[in-house]
Amino acid sequence: MAARSSSRSSAKDRPSYRCKECGWTTAKWLGRCPECHAWGTVEEFGAPAVRTTAPGRVTSAALPIGQVDGRQATARSTGVDELDRVLGGGLVPGAVVLLAGEPGVGKSTLLLDVAAKAASDEHRTLYITGEESASQVRLRADRIGALSEHLYLAAETDLSAVLGHLDSVKPSLLVLDSVQTVASPEIDGAPGGMAQVREVAGALIRASKERGMSTLLVGHVTKDGAIAGPRLLEHLVDVVLHFEGDRHARLRLVRGVKNRYGATDEVGCFELHDEGITGLADPSGLFLTRRAEPVPGTCLTVTLEGRRPLVAEVQALTVDTQIPTPRRTTSGLETSRVSMMLAVLEQRGRISALGKRDIYSATVGGVRLSEPAADLAVALALASAASDTPLPKNLVAIGEVGLAGEVRRVTGVQRRLSEAARLGFTHALVPGDPGKIPDGMRVVEVSDIGDALRVLPRRKRAERPERTPEEAPRG
Repeated sequence: MAARSSSRSSAKDRPSYRCKECGWTTAKWLGRCPECHAWGTVEEFGAPAVRTTAPGRVTSAALPIGQVDGRQATARSTGVDELDRVLGGGLVPGAVVLLAGEPGVGKSTLLLDVAAKAASDEHRTLYITGEESASQVRLRADRIGALSEHLYLAAETDLSAVLGHLDSVKPSLLVLDSVQTVASPEIDGAPGGMAQVREVAGALIRASKERGMSTLLVGHVTKDGAIAGPRLLEHLVDVVLHFEGDRHARLRLVRGVKNRYGATDEVGCFELHDEGITGLADPSGLFLTRRAEPVPGTCLTVTLEGRRPLVAEVQALTVDTQIPTPRRTTSGLETSRVSMMLAVLEQRGRISALGKRDIYSATVGGVRLSEPAADLAVALALASAASDTPLPKNLVAIGEVGLAGEVRRVTGVQRRLSEAARLGFTHALVPGDPGKIPDGMRVVEVSDIGDALRVLPRRKRAERPERTPEEAPRG
């Protein structure tokens, strides 16, 4: 009996080990943490205490779901229509939103504009910056016109100080830029580590739910574009948004990845300029080139960004090459899809002039076309460039092209055609059974790439005739 009790006491007093980065515990020391894969972070901290939770007093009685007041969760507009579109109407009290994006894409500019427009007499806004000083944020606010007497600004990197500002200001909206720069003194590890991010996010989420305060968190991304930090951060927050765009273009897109209060297939379009960032209710003008006469090698299509149709232009150019391996250059298009269209045109469309020429293909305005619905437009642009014949004016092409040359159906054809008709396009090439056709639009159903190529005028590229020996220059 004594031996059994001594073995129990020795097991109880046995030291345990914990990773100072992620908080993972184990009964023996390891050189590398199996959870976060960090080396040299597992340290001894004592025996784990056995804890049990006893039933406690409830904060509020459970009610039938029909008797729960849903008016407390009514969304409030942020003042930015495009962001409201993605959020599902606005910010819900107590909601925590994580906005992630690459450096320099415009996250801080957008959220500073939102913070100023959401501030009012009844709703204060607190902007906490951990990456810049307060004077630097003030300079940006002057430049973009984001000034409001109900917008409060503070530069803090300590979690306890941030919670202290919440007690003093009592805001309805908190903007934290960014969650990786704030640390808790009670947790070991550098700011931005797994344990620190988990602690900071958990404390702010608890404060948001208790106060009914909406919170916008800025998150960093890795070199692969994923949100930095533990995956638990995305599970804890209510909404996850991705802010993306080419730094050399004006267009910025906000996509909903997770949304507990609305749909995740909405996209907000913004234009970044010297005076700040503005929402684009009709961004199709950025992706089109208006011309008096059609040009060879151009074709228009309608892509869907979430549930939002956007008219985009595909351009192609083919030139003679002097090197054994012709160039294949793309911008805004997937190289693999363009290569597939070249193979289909050569094998199924009987266009043999493409294999030995340099081919350049691109989109207009920095938009990226990755969905298969743009295949038909890419194929027609390449065929138009190869034959040096322009496509008919006011024509859009929609459809996926298979390796057998067939044109397949895509989703949202009616929405795409309605958007094209609204912008003044009168002709469209679509797969079979397109549904209801907008008034004033002529739609041609095509079954394969051969039917689609018949829209090209019957005119060949003018070739220079060979000189006869008598016409050859002498001397």
